[in-house]
Amino acid sequence: MRDDRTAGVAVVTGGSRGVGRGIAIALGSHGYTVYVTGRTQRAGESPWGGTIGDTATAITAAGGKGVAAHVDHRDDVEVKALFERVRQQEGRLDILVNNAALIHPELQSPQPFWEKPLAASVDLLDVGLRSGLVASYYAAPLLVEAARGLVVFTSAPGAVHYQYGAAYGAHKAGMDKFAADMAVDFRPFGVAAVSIWMGAVLTERLQQVIDSGPEFAFLDDIAETPEFTGHVIAALAADPDLLAVSGRTLIGAEVAEEYGISDRDGRHPPSVRELMSVEPTAYQGRTRR
Repeated sequence: MRDDRTAGVAVVTGGSRGVGRGIAIALGSHGYTVYVTGRTQRAGESPWGGTIGDTATAITAAGGKGVAAHVDHRDDVEVKALFERVRQQEGRLDILVNNAALIHPELQSPQPFWEKPLAASVDLLDVGLRSGLVASYYAAPLLVEAARGLVVFTSAPGAVHYQYGAAYGAHKAGMDKFAADMAVDFRPFGVAAVSIWMGAVLTERLQQVIDSGPEFAFLDDIAETPEFTGHVIAALAADPDLLAVSGRTLIGAEVAEEYGISDRDGRHPPSVRELMSVEPTAYQGRTRR
């Protein structure tokens, strides 16, 4: 069962590397027990490095308790088993971060969508959009039983402007709409759902771009660390007025300013609202009749 000395129990999907790894480690630094999911179990399985075991170890080193959970988010049976495991071992769930996504390099090429491999688009909709729904479905009973909780969808401005093509846009817009509509169903039970837009994030892929030429050096000045969003999520989860923002798409950099959260070396990443002249869609909740 859960150790009551911990801040709570979280599940972060897609945490072998990148954003998911950073969020999981940050939650660990706030004392959370974090179940981190992914497929990579052995070094060398991915060209970007990282394993779920490495992330779990880093979570524990940060002050939390890391639990590696091998899950293929294309397999609903494995996802269901994950939350059954959380119930059995912890007895509750406080935060679910839907971050898993399968983004093939071909998807980021400049060709029109019909000239890219179809699998590049389909895989993102499967492990990204659909997987977020499935994880939320199986997490919901645990969250509802606790009478308070938080479901987070990691998203980006691609939800409202063109970036990488139709599948990428549908994925991000879907994340935002999932948060808006799930919030309606969750509200009577004290559970919140939000989508968080991140800016440029210093993942392994972005670092490779920055290192490829001096023309990309500016990205290092505006980018967020992968841990940054995790600290934002921890602050949201601890806020007694959390339900006030449930259903909204939030810009991580702006929420961080509100809570007084800084990133590495005391930096304050700029909001994508100003950088890209974009803003989240203001989805409405249930219509009153």
